[in-house]
Amino acid sequence: MSLNEAVTAGPDRTGARDAGPQTTKVDVDDLIAEYDEERPQRRLRERLDSAVTVYCFAISAFVLLQVFAPLRQGNQFFLMLFLGLVLPLVFLTYRGRKRAPADRGPRDDPQVHDWLLALVTLVVCLYPVLPFALGDSGGGFNAFLDRQGQLTPTDVAMGTLLTLLVLEGCRRTTGLVLPVVCAVFFAYAYYGGFLPVGWPVSHAGVDFDQIVNGFYNDQSGFYGVPLDVCASYIVLFTIYGAVLDATGAGRFFIDFSFSVFGRSRTAPGRTVTLSGFLLGTVSGSGTATAVSLGAVSWPILKKAGYPRENAGGMLAAAGIGAILSPPTLGAAAFIIAEYLQTSYLQVLLWASIPTLLYYLGIILAVEIDARRFGVDAVDVPRRNPWRLLLRFGYHLLSLGVIVVFLALGVPPFKAVIYSTALAAAVGLVERFVSRRDPLDPDAEVNSRGGALLAYAVQLYRALAAGVRSVLPVAAVCAAAGIITSVIVKTGLGQNLANLLVAAAHAVTDNPALVVVITAVLSALAIILLGLAVPVTASFIISWVVIGPALQALGVSGPETAMFIFYYAVLSEVSPPTALAAVASAAITGGDTIRTMWQAAKYTLPAFLAPLAFVMTDNGSHLLLQGPVVDIVWTTAVSMLAVAALAAVTGGWLLRPANGVERLLCVPAAGLLLFLQPLTILAGLACLAAAVLLNLARARTSPAPSLPAKELS
Repeated sequence: MSLNEAVTAGPDRTGARDAGPQTTKVDVDDLIAEYDEERPQRRLRERLDSAVTVYCFAISAFVLLQVFAPLRQGNQFFLMLFLGLVLPLVFLTYRGRKRAPADRGPRDDPQVHDWLLALVTLVVCLYPVLPFALGDSGGGFNAFLDRQGQLTPTDVAMGTLLTLLVLEGCRRTTGLVLPVVCAVFFAYAYYGGFLPVGWPVSHAGVDFDQIVNGFYNDQSGFYGVPLDVCASYIVLFTIYGAVLDATGAGRFFIDFSFSVFGRSRTAPGRTVTLSGFLLGTVSGSGTATAVSLGAVSWPILKKAGYPRENAGGMLAAAGIGAILSPPTLGAAAFIIAEYLQTSYLQVLLWASIPTLLYYLGIILAVEIDARRFGVDAVDVPRRNPWRLLLRFGYHLLSLGVIVVFLALGVPPFKAVIYSTALAAAVGLVERFVSRRDPLDPDAEVNSRGGALLAYAVQLYRALAAGVRSVLPVAAVCAAAGIITSVIVKTGLGQNLANLLVAAAHAVTDNPALVVVITAVLSALAIILLGLAVPVTASFIISWVVIGPALQALGVSGPETAMFIFYYAVLSEVSPPTALAAVASAAITGGDTIRTMWQAAKYTLPAFLAPLAFVMTDNGSHLLLQGPVVDIVWTTAVSMLAVAALAAVTGGWLLRPANGVERLLCVPAAGLLLFLQPLTILAGLACLAAAVLLNLARARTSPAPSLPAKELS
């Protein structure tokens, strides 16, 4: 049973836990399948689904075996096998077109052409490693490597076919935009020689065979860093999340969050925020987390008095926190570690303060909305959080083990396997003792043997589910190889970086302002790019295109990487394509566009903070770099900046804020984020003026009251 089923299973009546929050009746799996770009879309008939589960389980076993007994042929050989195993599955588990409502039925099996595409994909992907000769081609992996740079016509044909299949797989999983972007880069590589010589992006042109060679037989192409990270790290963490899900961790996280904040009027919003953070360790998907959380939280938010759009925006913002929640973060975090040749633990440390600022922004928005809308305290049946933690806190052990192993220098791919084994072992003990399914506590298993058998089946399905969850990421990572290969061969990244810096210099010659303008333009470009492609692809493209521009201005690699990462994530809640907000609106029944804007309102204060990474040298302190004293004061100042921005977006300081007070908070936040002594003093002065004006007004505007029809 999935996490989504767990949160819609209803309250516990067995006595193991007190009755939890009631859930709203929504088909969570349908919503995730409809709106989440990182989840399988087909609903296969039972026998076919069982066959796919067996296949995915075999892939998970192969990936786990690779960690402890790697193939002697090397990493590229493993990546070819990995892509050959997962890419055909995309054509069986994803639709070629979006079904109309009238076409939707209980089953959605692949058609004949889907099976043919899967078969052709399997042959094309495994062609380089086939041990037999095909004329002047084939002959095994070593022979294929020997032909690097001098591919035969058969090699070129196979590489071209694989390119088309990767683009089609990417289209099925993430939409049309990323394949179109890849096609534009392909055309640029081939036709670049026809561009005027004086243009900054012109180049000599690349031969078709060499383009295909770069994709097919070069480590900057399909089998480059993105796919390597997917096969070596991401799939293992998705398996870990699925195992945590199977042991009932998701249900515990939600129950625990509801038990922590009591019955105050701000408790529902705080609970959503904490639940989003905890569920992020299981899901890793913003949309899935928002939907799963919304199924439980929306009835409570509605009863408290939150408008539909505000509740949906809150759910989307909390869900997107799944991509930022240590110790798993999102897929792009692993790519950061590979690009910068640093440890994954170091990336986690860099992300800690920005993540704190993100959740601070959401909490402040929650507090403001509770006062603006005059929400009521909701009486939710709950139990003592300490007793709940004592009884079910073992779900947190594996999360701590990951951090401990990383701190001890254990590679991430081994640390996550050890943590997965611990989570499975602890779940086994729990199942043996309680003889109860934590995902369906109403159905008690009578015998310990039956309980253990049921648990074994759940672990088997969890291992398979981890592989199914990684399919769209694998397609995106393979497609990203097209872009990175073209950029490497043509030098486009450096040319675009020079163009971006030149545009900033055209405005001013002041070095500090040049950095600010470049950072703002870069942030806008990343957000626009992220509106159309997933976070992982957005980060990869932005890193190779925008990263060199920032680094040319003296911004360090870690600051550049984290800046790009956070703005790539921001695109997930930015209108008009914020899928997490769309899914949340489907649960709350709110207007979709207004829900998107509410999600942006909740997240905007924290997402402006990453500008501090690149605008000033002191921004590096927010990545835990430098003396402790400097880290503390820059964090405190940044928190004030986030608070000022929350006042702007929420319209509340110590009481309702008028236009002048909100206007004063805008420069206050900007000056504070510059993290220089003079700008901090000026920012504090602006913020103090806004607060004093807010206090001095004799009459305050009452908190807005909502018409009953909005709450119905």
